[in-house]
Amino acid sequence: MHIEFRHLRTIKAIHECGGLARAADQLNITQSALSHQIKGLEDQAGVELFLRRSKPMKLSAAGLRLLRLAEQILPQVEATQHEFTSLREGRTGRMHIAIECHACFEWLFPVLEAFRKSWGDVDVDIRPGLAFDALPALQKEEVDLVVSSDPENLPGVEFIELFDYDAVFVAASTHPLAQKEFIEAEDFRGQTLITYPVERTRLDVFSQLLIPARVEPAAIRQVELTAVILLLVASNRGISVLPDWVVREVKYNSDYVTRPLTKDGITRRLYAAVRTDDLEKPFVQELIKLAETEARKLQSQ
Repeated sequence: MHIEFRHLRTIKAIHECGGLARAADQLNITQSALSHQIKGLEDQAGVELFLRRSKPMKLSAAGLRLLRLAEQILPQVEATQHEFTSLREGRTGRMHIAIECHACFEWLFPVLEAFRKSWGDVDVDIRPGLAFDALPALQKEEVDLVVSSDPENLPGVEFIELFDYDAVFVAASTHPLAQKEFIEAEDFRGQTLITYPVERTRLDVFSQLLIPARVEPAAIRQVELTAVILLLVASNRGISVLPDWVVREVKYNSDYVTRPLTKDGITRRLYAAVRTDDLEKPFVQELIKLAETEARKLQSQ
């Protein structure tokens, strides 16, 4: 027996309408075509599907079995069709994000919360890009967007500027370095530097300051959470360097002091790396737009 989706839709329509005429109107076919379709289906099944002498028209036991099948399958088919339409029109998809900047979690969450409200059908996930090579994963389509401060010339990948930020020195207000107007590489000698658990080449304080100056702190203490880093700094257990958007809330706290790195400061730029082929997707454009909006909020504070 060969059952098609149109057969299931026919069984369901006749059951709901109680007769051929109204069912034919609902299905947008002629009544004779509908009768012919039913006869062909009954010939295949070898049994009657309707009790024709009843008014309204009712399903036989065999017809009820097909109705149950229709009620199971048709909603799934319609849902799949809706998903394909949404994919084609860019209303749904996947947005798996890798973050090469550990402190970016605190900046990115408000962006994702706003994105979720408008694009609830997009599957969003976050992977810390520090645990794997995020940019090669982007090229392999294992992730869909990488937040990075280190742009590269990669085929098929675009780096979109988000915002500039300053790497800021932070210490307890009682720390001896608090008396300086700005902090230089030599000031880190003999100090305990508190950082995120990241390779030093991915930390601004090393890549932009200490490695070029060939300066090594006395000790490095790695901490996962920003709040804990600040707690340790306030307790004079060490010093740290964090992005300016992280320290904005403690900038005027009497327990801390913040200073620029070097006389001119160290400014970095954050990028969103995406595949070139994905740039035209509406939800990709919206996420980048929200990220830029959040960046302007940070810079105005």
